[in-house]
Amino acid sequence: MKKLNYIIGILFIALMAGCQDEDGDITFVDDASAPQNLSALFTITQDNTGLVTLKPNGENVISFELFYGHGESADPVSLAIGEYTTHIYPEGIYDVRIIATGINGKTSEITLPLTVTFRAPENLDVDVTYVTGNPYLINVTAKADYETYFEITYGDDLSAAPAQFNEGTPQSHTYTASGTYTVTVTAFSGGAATTVYTEDVLISNPLALPITFQDAGLNYSFGNFGNAISTVVDNPDTNGINTSSKVAMQVKNPGAEVWAGSLLTLDTPITNLGSMHMFKVKVWSPAAGVTFLLKLENLADATINHEVAAVTTVANQWEELTYDFSGANAAQSYSNVIMFCNFGVVGGGETYYFDDIMQYAGAPNSIFPITFENASIDYAFNDFQGAVTSVENNPAVGGINTSNKIMRMFKPVGGQQWAGSYKIFSAPFDFSSQHIFKMKVYSPAAGKQVIFKLENGVAANNIEKSANTTVANQWEELTFDFSDVVNANNYNTITLFFNAGVLGTDDVYYFDDIQLTN
Repeated sequence: MKKLNYIIGILFIALMAGCQDEDGDITFVDDASAPQNLSALFTITQDNTGLVTLKPNGENVISFELFYGHGESADPVSLAIGEYTTHIYPEGIYDVRIIATGINGKTSEITLPLTVTFRAPENLDVDVTYVTGNPYLINVTAKADYETYFEITYGDDLSAAPAQFNEGTPQSHTYTASGTYTVTVTAFSGGAATTVYTEDVLISNPLALPITFQDAGLNYSFGNFGNAISTVVDNPDTNGINTSSKVAMQVKNPGAEVWAGSLLTLDTPITNLGSMHMFKVKVWSPAAGVTFLLKLENLADATINHEVAAVTTVANQWEELTYDFSGANAAQSYSNVIMFCNFGVVGGGETYYFDDIMQYAGAPNSIFPITFENASIDYAFNDFQGAVTSVENNPAVGGINTSNKIMRMFKPVGGQQWAGSYKIFSAPFDFSSQHIFKMKVYSPAAGKQVIFKLENGVAANNIEKSANTTVANQWEELTFDFSDVVNANNYNTITLFFNAGVLGTDDVYYFDDIQLTN
């Protein structure tokens, strides 16, 4: 800068020499006006560094002295015409003082305000995620342009100081109670400018079996796929076996995939299938013969799964379906509970309902439903007075019974009027909560009496119910209501009679899907 001033001085002397009149008089220079119309151009970089470029301007000026108005040094910076200087400012308001010197040494001065404000953070992106297995824990990450750091509050302790963190450093927080909390993330730039993001998080009690959809403190958020949508709604039909106020509704939208369904992720995974392999679900379907597929799936590896299908037997009313998961790998854990309504059929906009997904040990009623489908189970009945039973292929697949295997009872000529078959089970039936038996039957004629009898080895305790067939040569479901059963009698034997009280005529009957329900 001294070299520049030296050059300016030489130029000034030369100008003076060139401007003399014939008598060498240069007094007119003394008469020149002082610098005027002083100004300055201030520009700041848009990276929140505080770097400002200062360029003074004016008329009748040969040099400037500029005071930044900030910093420890009070010395000015000297600038020639057209020159500029830079300085790093913190955010704030500063007085920039400029002294301009003219050709004759006269000076003018101006003080200009400089306001330095930093750009607020932009494109703030906050990700709040729940942690499966711990419904009280959330993870939070944040990123933004022009930020220097973040602060976060979680909404549960209003007196707590905000926690500070940097981009790329995930934050975790564990709540102590269920409820809705507001997470607030504030992004700071180099100064006072901030950008704020808020999100309400629902902290729920741990979701575990049984799933009843009644607890407002639980998170029943479904994962939907294949264009099926499940939500929790008011029970549309509180008659019959399901008087719950809340149930799950699944809509299989038009064109939904045959495999469309919905899943819930349990916070407490299922790890006890070895001893608790039975499940039951209450369902409501607009038609009989609809498949409800229940699937259990490992959280980390979806290839570890097991699924079981059950078929509705009634339309427009609640019934309870039973699922036997004894074939699942009991050494694995299962967190995803998946329901497929009308599995295997393209969606047409139908609405289905399900409720009360429950797991139980399977004892003493683990044998039910008796489906005759599992080749590893001994389904043999004990025949008497001429009746002959055997597991065979379903002779009339369709309607309410699409099973592959059924039980056939043959009542030959010479068979006694009370010919029948019985089966003894290893444990007594439990009628503490269920007391209705249902059984699908196929008869060659309507009006045939079917007797369903319970025994425990003491003849005086035997109890039986009867129902008549109503159709010929097609499947129907008969109901046997044992509401008056004495559970303490520990019944463990089922005895069946077809066309009871009538001698055999080589007539054939079929039965299937014996289930204990309400």
